[in-house]
Formats: sequence, C-alpha cells, structure tokens
Amino acid sequence: MLSDIEIAKQCKMQEIGKIAAKLGLTEDQIERYGKYKAKITADFSARKGKLVLVTAINPTASGEGKTTVSIGLADGMSRLGKKVCLALREPSLGPVFGIKGGAAGGGYAQVVPMEDINLHFTGDLHAITAANNLLCAMLDNHIFRGNELDIDPKKIYFRRCLDMNDRSLRNVTIGKNGEGVERKEHFEITAASEIMAILCLSTSLKDLKRRIANIIVGENRKGEYVYARDLKAEGSMTVLLKDAIKPNLVQTLEGTPAIVHGGPFANIAHGCNSIIATYTALSLADWVVTEAGFGADLGAEKFLDTKCRVAGIQPDCIVVVATVKALKLHGGADKSNLSQEDLSALEKGMPNLYKHIENMKNVYRKPVVVAMNRFATDTPAEIEAVMRGVEQAGAQVVFTDVFLKGGEGGEELAKAVCAAAQGKSELHYSYDLNDPIKKKIADVVKNVYGGEGVTFSQEAEEKIADAEKRGYGKLPVIIAKTQYSLSDDAKLLSRPTGFTVHVRDIIVKGGAEFVVAVAGSIMLMPGLGKHPAAEHIDVDEQGETVGLS
Repeated sequence: MLSDIEIAKQCKMQEIGKIAAKLGLTEDQIERYGKYKAKITADFSARKGKLVLVTAINPTASGEGKTTVSIGLADGMSRLGKKVCLALREPSLGPVFGIKGGAAGGGYAQVVPMEDINLHFTGDLHAITAANNLLCAMLDNHIFRGNELDIDPKKIYFRRCLDMNDRSLRNVTIGKNGEGVERKEHFEITAASEIMAILCLSTSLKDLKRRIANIIVGENRKGEYVYARDLKAEGSMTVLLKDAIKPNLVQTLEGTPAIVHGGPFANIAHGCNSIIATYTALSLADWVVTEAGFGADLGAEKFLDTKCRVAGIQPDCIVVVATVKALKLHGGADKSNLSQEDLSALEKGMPNLYKHIENMKNVYRKPVVVAMNRFATDTPAEIEAVMRGVEQAGAQVVFTDVFLKGGEGGEELAKAVCAAAQGKSELHYSYDLNDPIKKKIADVVKNVYGGEGVTFSQEAEEKIADAEKRGYGKLPVIIAKTQYSLSDDAKLLSRPTGFTVHVRDIIVKGGAEFVVAVAGSIMLMPGLGKHPAAEHIDVDEQGETVGLS
C-alpha cells in the first residue's frame, strides 16, 4: 500500500476558495496562505451545529487512529449529504519527528496538504513559541536591568518552550559567565506551554490579551505574584499572536472542510483545539466533528470538564475509538504478537473500553458510539467478541474501514452517530467547580480513572493551600499523567483497581485559568526514542519530502 504522504500527494485538492464556499465563507472572510490553506478572519458565534466528540481508549505508543476516524467520520457524513466541518488540533513537530508521527490522519482519511499541516503549516506554533520566549526574555532582562519589581530568581515559574522533543533542555542553567542573572531554567514543549493553552481557551483577541496579562511569571521577595502585565509584555505578545489566533481552513482528501487550529497535548496539557475554531465550525456547519487528545480519561475529561465549561458548549454524541490490537495489549498480550488471534488477551483488555464507555454514559451522561478502527489482522472471532462485549456494556459498536476506504468506510459510523445525536442529553461534570482543589482532583480520580484516592507530596499540599489563599481555588483542574493507563502508572493496563494517584506538583496557570496537578513521572518536555521518525524523513532529488507519516 502507498504511504500516507504518497496518498496525500496523489490527491487533487480543491482550491481553498471552493472549500470556504462550502461553509458559506466569502473571499472577504478568509486570508489565503497559498492555494490550499487559509485563515478564517470573520468572527462567528451562532453555534447552530451539532457537535460530535471523538475520543479513545488508553492508547498504544502509536495511537489508535482517533484523528483518522474523525476524518473518516466527517467524510462519511458528507457522503450522506450532511453539511459537516472538522475541528482538529494542529500537529507538533515533536511527535512528527519522534515516535508518534504526524497528526493529519492516515491512509485515505487525511487532512491536506498533509506535508504542510504536519510541518510549519501557517506558523501558529512558531508564533506561540516566540510569544512565550519573548516573555521569558523580558523577564530575565528586567532582572538584569536592576530588577525594579524585586523578582526572586529562585521563584520564577514561567518557562521557555520549544516545539521539539529535547530531553536535554528539561533542566538547564542560563545567564552563566555574566550573560544575565544566572539561574535554573526548565524548557517545556510548545504544546504544553501556557501560551498554547491560552490561545486555545480564548474566545476573542481581547480575551487573549487579558489572559496573557494574567500569566503568573513568578514571585517577588515579599512572596507576591508577579504577572506578565507587570513586565508590560502583554501587548507585544498579543501582536505576535494576532494572526495565530485566527483558525486555519484546509480540507480532507475528499474535500470536506476542516478547521485545524491549536495543538495542546492531553497528557501534559488540556488536549483540545481552540474554542474559536469550534465556535466557527459550529456556526458554519450543521455537524461538527472534533477530537480530544489521547484517551477519554485525559482529552475527553478535559474537553468536557474544562473546555465545555469555558466555551458554554456540549457534545451531542461521543465516539470512543479502539482497536483490537490495543485491547489485546491491555489484556497482557506480547507486543510482538498483537496480530495473532488471542481471544483470552482480548477479553482481559476489554474492561478498559468498558470503563471509558461507562464514563461517557454515566459520569458525563452523553450518548456513546464505539468506533473500532479495523485492521486486516482482526479475525471474525475477535470482531464478534468485541461486538458482543460492547453491546452488553450498553453501547453501539461499528467497525470502520476509513484508513483503506476513506469516507465510504465511515458511512456506517456516520449513520450511527447521526442517529445517536438526535436525542436530548444534558452534560454533567465529573466534579463541582466550587469544590476545593484537592476534592476536584480526587473526584476525577474516583469518577473517571476508577481509583481509590489521591496522595499529595508536601510541596503539592503547600502549593494547593497557597493557590486557594490567593483566590485560585475555583479554577478547573488539569491532571498531567501518563496516557497509557487509567492510573498514573503506565504499567497498570486494562482496568486497574485499588490504586491511588500521587500528585507531586501543582502549577497555577493564571492566564489559562486552570490548575495543573502533575501526577506520576510525567515530563513536560518529551524526549526522542532510540530510533525516532526523524531518521526516516528526507528530501529526494526532486525536492519532495519522503518518509513523513
């Protein structure tokens, strides 16, 4: 079979003005970035469409095809005559050159131009990186130039970022040899930065600037917070982001409009595309398909408990994506033999899927459809076992062939989703926003992860008390943990019980307006594997990119 990039290059893309017209957009409402990309410049707030959230079980290292299923579902809806628009996140260069690869879908369910989207696209992530590091530069320059705000160099919380997996930058020393004030610094990947979160949670340019001004950069020697506004940084930072905040319009291989905007990870950030992109799609289309990062315990939880609260939206249906291979892995199957029939491992792994179904139905009280991303190695017996188990769990299951068949392979799923979304359902949350921070974290662990409780380091305890004392106790909580398990231990697969989650650190994001609880050994700056994808990406003699997936 052709590679993803070969399939994408064979696609006869429609000129972006034609894609815009499908959504009712005029030339005055878009800014072109070449023939096949554009920024949407008009503001929309009608929010008339039905919203479908695509999430997944706890994934394997290569993912379960959540974005691919989202794209195939939208193309399937389009084939059924629906006016549909995708709302997806932008890829980060870190995973593109790391182990996971790109995030533009796969096979015959892709958004294009795939190469552009996976690499520099319209420059949004570069703008976010620049705005983030401008604040850091202004902060360190202020200290170097006399430190009028009396900032304590040992209590600086805002970090530099880079859109790349680079573990060597996790802990560094800057300002050595008199080149500034020497202090410890810690880089985050751009997708985990507060600027990324702010861009994705802002509802307007004005709101973006307000949030940037409220970023907590550190403390002065009196123990008072110092904000970005104290450094007079919000104006110049907003200038760097004034184009990045505009949603990006592209298309699928089949010409379905797709808005791709914002890219926070869900294991170390809040995992959802921008609110502005979602508003725009809901205003222009009758059906909107969006996805949230990693498993439903991460991306979907943050979408439902945080983004929906901030944006005032809720999904009409939730799709949980799974694969037979991943379920067998959760059941203890050997990684090297996942293609062989193993009903015992499959049955042992199914409880992971059941838990995610239960969460969406019983915690958030939303209709659920399970989308099994079909592989050629799935046997009839395995397919039957999955269908029987999911039906017993009270959900509908559809095996999709979107990777090989595109929208045609997503039609059955589209029919199931459209039918499920017709009913009325009111979103419930996993925690009460007015509860104390520790109670909110404990409720997520109990209700969503299925854990028994939470333990906190002494540092986390002190930071929670301090956050509540300073007036940040009513903010949503974002738990940063491993994506591979419902727990904070990547080795506890399927549906573990009797576990507790350990919160080792607390980070107050004053601009993003949430509190991050760092659980387990999760790193805010990923590293590269032994053989990263970067080893196989190249340019041929004709100047064409090869090896990108």
